[in-house]
Amino acid sequence: MVILVFILGIVIGGVGVHVCDKRQAGPRALTKPSRDDVIQQMTRELDLNADQVQQLSSIIDDTRARWRALYAPLDAQHEVIRQQSRDRIRAILTAEQRPKFDNFMQRVDAERKRHGDN
Repeated sequence: MVILVFILGIVIGGVGVHVCDKRQAGPRALTKPSRDDVIQQMTRELDLNADQVQQLSSIIDDTRARWRALYAPLDAQHEVIRQQSRDRIRAILTAEQRPKFDNFMQRVDAERKRHGDN
């Protein structure tokens, strides 16, 4: 049981680091593994029984909820900084370049939403 907790700590910590890295890297970063992917991989590699899979699911759900709660206060600040940056970029562009920039940013935003990023 101690080994399982240790392994879970490593996996969940890795997911947390991955989320942080992804937030810093932006929309081109790799997507984080889905909840089901993590459960499936750990079930296969560790030969987890049904009770362990249920407990693992609960642990992962709780951990992800805690990560979301941790970062939620930063989301509004993140959006303000993003918008200020875009406004500053628009200010240096010509009238001809601005629509191209807006189109570019729409694609970036769509990609970010598709991957569930902020």
